[in-house]
Amino acid sequence: MKLKTLLATTALTGLTLLSASASAFSLFGSDDDDTLKLGYLVKQPEEPWFQTEWAFAEKASKDLDFKLIKMAVPDGEKTLNAIDTLAASGAKGFVICTPDPKLGPAIMAKAKSYGLKVVTVDDQFLNAKGKPMKQVPLVMMAASEIGQRQGNELVKEMKKRGWDQSNTAVMAITADELDTARRRVDGSIKAIKESGFPAENIHRVPTKTNDIPGALDAANSLLVQYPNVKQWLIVGMNDNTVLGGVRATEGQGFNAQNVIGIGINGVDAVNELAKSKPTGFYGSLLPSPDVHGYKSIESLYKWVKDGVEPKKFVEVTDVVLITRDNYKAELAKKGL
Repeated sequence: MKLKTLLATTALTGLTLLSASASAFSLFGSDDDDTLKLGYLVKQPEEPWFQTEWAFAEKASKDLDFKLIKMAVPDGEKTLNAIDTLAASGAKGFVICTPDPKLGPAIMAKAKSYGLKVVTVDDQFLNAKGKPMKQVPLVMMAASEIGQRQGNELVKEMKKRGWDQSNTAVMAITADELDTARRRVDGSIKAIKESGFPAENIHRVPTKTNDIPGALDAANSLLVQYPNVKQWLIVGMNDNTVLGGVRATEGQGFNAQNVIGIGINGVDAVNELAKSKPTGFYGSLLPSPDVHGYKSIESLYKWVKDGVEPKKFVEVTDVVLITRDNYKAELAKKGL
């Protein structure tokens, strides 16, 4: 009886190992598999933006005939472990949206040790001194141009409402230590100034964090300094910083008719735009995760397969303004 039990247990263990091997084969292929493998690593796979990037990277893999390995890298440890896994799988390179730009040197050192090629997407690597690692190919939104579009759209809506510029001010919530954030806000302010808006009515205020609570605190500190302002235009690097500014104006008694906030990213604005009553958050500039996902992995494929080195910086300028009127249709077009 004991012998039968031992044989059954041994057989079951063997099946389990076989199943695990089959799973590994399914994910990475065998040692004899000549199919080109490339990784696509993202920091927040649960977010619609990154799901769309993955979906269009998958489309590229079918169009170009390579195997795509998708991995979540929410922190530094998982990022470096993922690179080990990719190398063990036989991958030749990867696209990555890093969870922390400061991981750039460590990521590149590990990738170089395995001979893996790297393309970054959305967020640029920073070196030990906090400076952009411009030698690493990057696909991202054109920060200055996106900011200018934000400023132009704010001015356009302000003029549509017939606001008096003498009692209107700009709340620019800044994070100048982040290059992308600085360039977006600077671009927006530049466009607003060029429209003829008085420079003395443009007020910058730094936020400690690029989220709603951080921007809310920053905005409140600014609002109390200018109690005579009747209308506010709100600028920020993303949807959440602008939403924080809008929440602050609401707390100070401003209604939706006297506030215009336009964010950047789109996906974080959906709940706000879906509210039954309008708020001071007028809209958001929706970029193109579909373009980012396809273009980044396509450039990596050509680099690995054909030796065509990618451009060091590919700026994506395709954005659309989404508002309460069109956000559902525009998000659907992007697969979001």
